[in-house]
Amino acid sequence: MPERQKLVEVDHIRVEFGKKKHPFVAVDDVSFDIYKGEIFGLVGESGSGKTTIGRAIIRANPLAAGEIRLNGKRISGKLTPAEDRQVTRDVQMIFQDPMDSLNERAKVGYIVAEGLYAPGRHYTEEQRREMVDKALQDVGLLPEFASRFPHEFSGGQRQRIGIARALVLNPQFIVADEPISALDMSIRAQVLNLLAKLQKERGLTYLFVAHDLSVVRFICDRIAVIHKGKIVELAESEELFAHPLHPYTKALLSAIPQPDPIAERSKKLLVYDPACHNYTEEKPFWSEVAPGHFILANEPELEQYRKEL
Repeated sequence: MPERQKLVEVDHIRVEFGKKKHPFVAVDDVSFDIYKGEIFGLVGESGSGKTTIGRAIIRANPLAAGEIRLNGKRISGKLTPAEDRQVTRDVQMIFQDPMDSLNERAKVGYIVAEGLYAPGRHYTEEQRREMVDKALQDVGLLPEFASRFPHEFSGGQRQRIGIARALVLNPQFIVADEPISALDMSIRAQVLNLLAKLQKERGLTYLFVAHDLSVVRFICDRIAVIHKGKIVELAESEELFAHPLHPYTKALLSAIPQPDPIAERSKKLLVYDPACHNYTEEKPFWSEVAPGHFILANEPELEQYRKEL
């Protein structure tokens, strides 16, 4: 089996907000790799730091420590103008709320083409129009929609416009920040299927941020679980569902609604209590308990987890 190529490397990053003397640490010592062509899921409750990591990758949140690399080249910290333009082309983001992420005063054609007007990108108006038309068609919208305003579209169509805006620059990597959480249940599956289709057709790589494990199981190849700014477990999707080890992962899985009413009424909802860990003497560390299955734990916990496997 050929070795997979690392596209994105997140290396011991730390993100802080607020005053320097007393900062709020949103993300603390987080590391993971995303391989070319895969969909990597990042799951956790609200405020866990998952969106902060996504925004750090697109350079919206500066790092207090650590490094982020794309194709082996550093994209965090201070870059030259040329390097910054290249990162903007290669890394794009699909935002959570399609109602707020689109400029209501601009027509769809300009919204999708906005990145094509950036310095260093010399396109004619005809070339821009052709690229916008193709991006709209790729997400299932008609080219004539370019002359309309966002308020003329439904929530699902708006999110497709947001996806087209991310696609028009032909990026290598896309951060999808809870792209379906603001949509009606009836159209969530359509957007998920569209993202999966585009990933296969264009060879894209995604970081898929979500709080719903049932969604990431459907679309993601690997899943990392984050709690209060630290990743506590990482494994392939089916492995994580078949053998969840960390108490927080088990709590998230127990909250997934069951389609069977009888099973839903009889299931036991688990509540994660950080006090269940005894880290006073032995601190936790990142360890591989099974091939491709990583967990944050100390030595006594690792022995217990290995027995569970």
